[in-house]
Amino acid sequence: MSEAVVAVEWQRYAEQMAQLARDLVSQDSVQATLDEIAASAVKLVEGCDAAGILTVSKGRAVTLAVCGDMVEESDRLQGELGEGPCFDAARRVDGERLFRIADMTTPQPSWPRFSQAARELGIGSMTGVLLYTERENFGALNLYSRRPGAFGKDIEAAGWLLASHAAVALATARTVDQLEHALETRHAVGEAMGILRERHQLSEDEAFGVLRRISQNHNIKLRDVALHVRTDTDPA
Repeated sequence: MSEAVVAVEWQRYAEQMAQLARDLVSQDSVQATLDEIAASAVKLVEGCDAAGILTVSKGRAVTLAVCGDMVEESDRLQGELGEGPCFDAARRVDGERLFRIADMTTPQPSWPRFSQAARELGIGSMTGVLLYTERENFGALNLYSRRPGAFGKDIEAAGWLLASHAAVALATARTVDQLEHALETRHAVGEAMGILRERHQLSEDEAFGVLRRISQNHNIKLRDVALHVRTDTDPA
């Protein structure tokens, strides 16, 4: 491939990345952002038949997003077997932030049981990139192809671009989601305090103390206690 053709291809990819950034920040929830990341990987990466986002929580594999077949079963098997490239990437067991397996139809010494299962699933090749920012890891974005050799060396640069855009958008989405949740909680608590003050002639501090006591004594989130009060249900 000539240098001119390569330059045109990278320009096209850069334009797609710019559009991806706009698409990701326009999503209205964390889950929608996760789903869009997986769908965009299939759409933008040549040879990619399916994609998913996997994280590991307390030693357990958790599938966060899926686009295409193979992904959920692959994640399930890696979690069940306790081995596999996506599982290792999400846990960062080897310190690497990217993996690329050119041919999953041949035995993989690092994951002997999973590689056999992968062949039966029809996985030809795989690659994965960590989704992370400076402060937080979100898991790994994993790409699947039905044919061996689908992901060449250039997938490393393309994958990093995709994952970097995705991680920033995901961090932003989580921040917005947390802020919205905090605002909803504050609003619910404020309304509940108003109800208690009117109903029982309490001061503002006394009303908040009642909510906090119920929350602590019954191990119920403060927001849930407030919602009970707003719906005229006695949580105590």
